[in-house]
Amino acid sequence: MTAAMHPDAFDPERITGPTLAHYGERAEAFRDGTRDHDVTQNIAALLRALDAPDAADGDPARAPVMRLILDFGCGPGRDLRTFARLGHRAIGLDGVLQFVEMARRDSGCEVWHQDFLHLNLPDAYFDGIFANASLFHVPSRELPRVLRQLFATLKPGGALFSSNPRGNNQEGWHAGRYGAYHELSAWQAWMTQAGFIEIEHYYRPAGLPREQQPWLASVWRKGQS
Repeated sequence: MTAAMHPDAFDPERITGPTLAHYGERAEAFRDGTRDHDVTQNIAALLRALDAPDAADGDPARAPVMRLILDFGCGPGRDLRTFARLGHRAIGLDGVLQFVEMARRDSGCEVWHQDFLHLNLPDAYFDGIFANASLFHVPSRELPRVLRQLFATLKPGGALFSSNPRGNNQEGWHAGRYGAYHELSAWQAWMTQAGFIEIEHYYRPAGLPREQQPWLASVWRKGQS
């Protein structure tokens, strides 16, 4: 990983293209390599937040209902299939055209071709957002704007899940991709600034010492705008 670099040294437009190209050139290998990744803990965390009694007009005795979920950075569509199998309506979003085509074909779900720095999202539309291993590709200088867009596309009481590789707030190029690696307190500050209220956070994989848990997962409620 590169050393910490100030985000003002980068043109975001020159970050997006190479990162998307990196994934596009390896789309088949990426799908094969991540097909069996177990993210059931993460999916359950989002759905638990959406079915919580304090979610919009929630009733603790009611049965789970179908939710409209945005899979933000859906990749080849693995998690879209899971949400659909669980009875939810999931819409994917990815900037890699190869992933969009794979996800549409393999999941049967609607998938939008948008990159993270050029979003066109409807207001107050989704019950939940599943951002699994995706938001860390947003440069920190653009992160407040992107988080506000995600905040705006959630319905009142909606929830956002994120999982990112954690670090010491450094960002830069690593293996052909741009990434920003936040520690917990910094990530909490970014999310709170955008209007989100923390529900929970945890580290992955579960059951290992902290130094062997490279992923920081967190769940957030849409607060008052």
